[in-house]
Amino acid sequence: MTDLKLKVTMDLSVVLVVGSCFGLLGNGVQSDRDDEKLQSLPQDQPYRTGYHFQPPKNWMNGPMYYKGVYHLFYQYNPYAAVWGNITWAHSISYDLVNWIHLDIALSPDDPFDINGCWSGSTTFLSGGKPIILYTGGVTMNRQVQNLAEPKNLSDPMLREWVKSSHNPVITHVDGMDSENFRDPTTAWQGPDGLRRVLVGNEMNSHGRALLYRSRDFVTWTQSKEPVHSSTRTGMWECPDFYPVSIDGKNGVDTSSLDKFRKHVLKASFNSSDHYVLGNYTAVTDNFSVDTDFLDNGSDLRYDYDNFYASKTFFDSAKKRRILWAWIQESDSTTDDVKKTGLVYSHFPRSILLSKTGKQLIQWPVEEIEKQRTVNVRFKNKELKGGSVLEISGITASQSDVEVSFNSSNLKEADLLDPSWVDPQLLCSQKTASVGGNIGPFGILVLASKDLTEQTSIFFRVFRSNEKYVVLMCSDQSRSSLEEGLKKTIYGAFIDIDPLNEMISLRSLIDHSIVESFGGEGRACITARVYPKLAIDNQAYLYAFNNSTFDVNISTLNAWSMKKAQIVSFTKRRKPHLN
Repeated sequence: MTDLKLKVTMDLSVVLVVGSCFGLLGNGVQSDRDDEKLQSLPQDQPYRTGYHFQPPKNWMNGPMYYKGVYHLFYQYNPYAAVWGNITWAHSISYDLVNWIHLDIALSPDDPFDINGCWSGSTTFLSGGKPIILYTGGVTMNRQVQNLAEPKNLSDPMLREWVKSSHNPVITHVDGMDSENFRDPTTAWQGPDGLRRVLVGNEMNSHGRALLYRSRDFVTWTQSKEPVHSSTRTGMWECPDFYPVSIDGKNGVDTSSLDKFRKHVLKASFNSSDHYVLGNYTAVTDNFSVDTDFLDNGSDLRYDYDNFYASKTFFDSAKKRRILWAWIQESDSTTDDVKKTGLVYSHFPRSILLSKTGKQLIQWPVEEIEKQRTVNVRFKNKELKGGSVLEISGITASQSDVEVSFNSSNLKEADLLDPSWVDPQLLCSQKTASVGGNIGPFGILVLASKDLTEQTSIFFRVFRSNEKYVVLMCSDQSRSSLEEGLKKTIYGAFIDIDPLNEMISLRSLIDHSIVESFGGEGRACITARVYPKLAIDNQAYLYAFNNSTFDVNISTLNAWSMKKAQIVSFTKRRKPHLN
């Protein structure tokens, strides 16, 4: 029996849980002893990942967490690889890498959630009691907010949950769009002792974060004004609201009232997770933003590609705030069903305020380093213009790569046209195959031997008004020979001064997922790709430079990665169908 399985039987110390806006699943298997069994889940599909959290099959869309043991609740369809029959599934972990699937926590079998147990959050009340606040679909056109609590607090795995007899506890008021009224946040406590939550809403095609207050978590009062709204966006899904420390190296609790902090408001819209930074006054619940959503060219995002419905939580054990999100499919619903669904979560990321105070930075949590095995490294390797260098000696389909570049020819960088304000459009026009003076240079991942398939993550450097502008791109246009896939090219400008620092890149490569972190986490781009040739041991990794001038690889470290262990520990239950 593995260490992970042994830990299931141990007493779990304190368990901290926080809210979530996406989901998972788990198929129960029966045994002769107490109708329970641990069983490794199959890993026989070429696009199934090795170390990203994943369901054994079917559709999922969200996560969550708590203290010494990590609890992950998520939306899940037990019966099909498409959206529908949404339940709250439940998994636990001791290291954010290896996971145990438990029984479903909430099923849509009451009038207040008969159309689905949708997204929500978990808050710990006084005394450490966890409580879930979630959206219930009453009909396709009406949504309400409901409560659930553990059936047995002495059970360290919190396997059974009971819905409140007071449900629904928050309903829409006259004049509100009841069809767009969902996704309550983790609650925070104000100086008056009242708990506060935000609920996503849309009014007159404008996104809003409605504010509710309660003393007992049952009776809620809506504030006259939303905590924030925007005329530039539609419905705000999965809002998140939390503090970040100024000049700090640690995350802070959601209810922290420390004056040395800013607040982050995140909203999911336009298929992306956008955020704004601002100052929150706890006494008045006033939130004033530095720059609003999509205002004056501002476009702060967690990730500039395949990233949606995210949620953060505070890990009090390691004093960090962790971000998690849903990675969507990039092919058709028909193919999803054929694959029995392959929806995953991003590898958890720590999140902090940058030193400039103008944006957030993200980095994979440190636990991932325990998955590293075989290592290849070198320093000061010159990449001639037009050259490609194979990085051999590791498992390229399941790896962790860190590389940094510099150039002594920056003064030769191309001029940035003032009209080039959209990084995604610029990356689409200047792909990896379009040469420039300083760039494109970077890495080719999940590439075939002959490079007919490749996903390229690369940089370009431009000159603008005596300064340098660094562009990061993720080019999926040649990621697969398969037709009918989404092969979008994404991009972001990175706040880097290449005169004084290296242009760095870290990529987590995991069969069909590539998460890339540029500039030490100042810009993140996630790709979901389905190569036909570059699969398993037929996948290759390269560094490349398609510039006119040479660039230098200052350092490169690449590791093969071990597979995570994901097991099921469930009781057989009769299926529930709406």
